[in-house]
Amino acid sequence: MKNLIMTLAAIALSASVALAQPKVKSKKEAEAVQAVFNAATPDARIAAVESLLQNFADTEFKAIALQVAAASAQEKNDFEKMVIYGERTLEADPKNFSAMLMLGSGYAQRTREHDLDKEEKLKTAEKYSNGALEALKTAVKPRPDITDEQWEGAKKDFAAQAHEALGMVAITRKKYPEAIEHFKTAMATAATPDVTTKVRLAAAYNSDAKWDDALKLLDEVLADANLNPAVRQFAGQEKLKAAMGKAKK
Repeated sequence: MKNLIMTLAAIALSASVALAQPKVKSKKEAEAVQAVFNAATPDARIAAVESLLQNFADTEFKAIALQVAAASAQEKNDFEKMVIYGERTLEADPKNFSAMLMLGSGYAQRTREHDLDKEEKLKTAEKYSNGALEALKTAVKPRPDITDEQWEGAKKDFAAQAHEALGMVAITRKKYPEAIEHFKTAMATAATPDVTTKVRLAAAYNSDAKWDDALKLLDEVLADANLNPAVRQFAGQEKLKAAMGKAKK
């Protein structure tokens, strides 16, 4: 799910502008648009987007290009630039749920308990995540070659990402039962559930002193021989925490 926006780029990048059918006005603009999608690296994509917008300020591909830039900044782990491009995307396309998801998840992941502006950032994460859920209700299939089944599966995965962000918001507020419900919804909603969500759910169980529930989930996760090493480390740490918590009961 974490790479969904990038791996389903053709779906997500044009989801909310599908009915507008953006068109180029010249061969030069077509080449500039194509350069955005042909760029091989995040920096190259961002440069291509800036070139497109500078040379063709009235391009109908503005929202799509800005979303590419936001996703590229996200890929670079450049939060500040992702926020800039994400917000510009929403200025051009207020119902762009992919931009909302990037912003909601970004703020949720980077807000810490002792941040002076913690509540402001958490409210921002909530606003974008809930906005994405609302926009997804009426999001239309962007291209005819995408089957209804594929589109419904993609929307479920996008909705799961929003619920995961809301779960992280609740964790930061120490509202653990609320976090548990959001993570459980994310897992139940996703067409392709993300193992990281399962570990986050286990961590929420730990925070709520539900040690047995955490251990059950973590044993399932750690049984996967092909588990990503970073996720395995995260799960291992949470399993140790659960075991120690249970031992103190």
